[in-house]
Amino acid sequence: MRILGIDPGLRNMGWGVIDVSGSRISHVANGVCHSQAGDLAPRLLSLHQQLTEIFVTYRPDAAAVEQTFVNKDGVATLKLGQARAIALLVPAQAGVEIGEYAPNAVKKAVVGVGHAAKQQIEHMVKIQLPGVQLAGPDAADALAIAICHAFHAQSQNTLAAALARAGA
Repeated sequence: MRILGIDPGLRNMGWGVIDVSGSRISHVANGVCHSQAGDLAPRLLSLHQQLTEIFVTYRPDAAAVEQTFVNKDGVATLKLGQARAIALLVPAQAGVEIGEYAPNAVKKAVVGVGHAAKQQIEHMVKIQLPGVQLAGPDAADALAIAICHAFHAQSQNTLAAALARAGA
């Protein structure tokens, strides 16, 4: 299974692609979609076009997107939500399954604690994906989101297999 992790952002939208085979996870690619300063609509269109190109290039089977946390700046939160909508729209247009994860759930899955620092996330991503060259912190976060989705998918598959064996 190929998973695309997306770390939504209006200025920098991180993305990372991993392949999963059983319990084995391998790095495929990572990067950051950038939008230029200016009016909101063209920025969102630019993110949509860049993310669509990533889908065309890497053809993921699933996507995982980080949920938005609300901060004190309501305007910034709304803009981030609009960028997150692009992160959800593109995979939905491609017809792939989308997992959504809270930032603390991603950190807990990858680092082991829900309040890990960015440096800890980058370190653990590098350990789990040996030799990876990160395009930046947003790309590292996106790979962490993809890894989190892989762990959850493995858990769901294990549970489904156990239920099937039990005749449920």
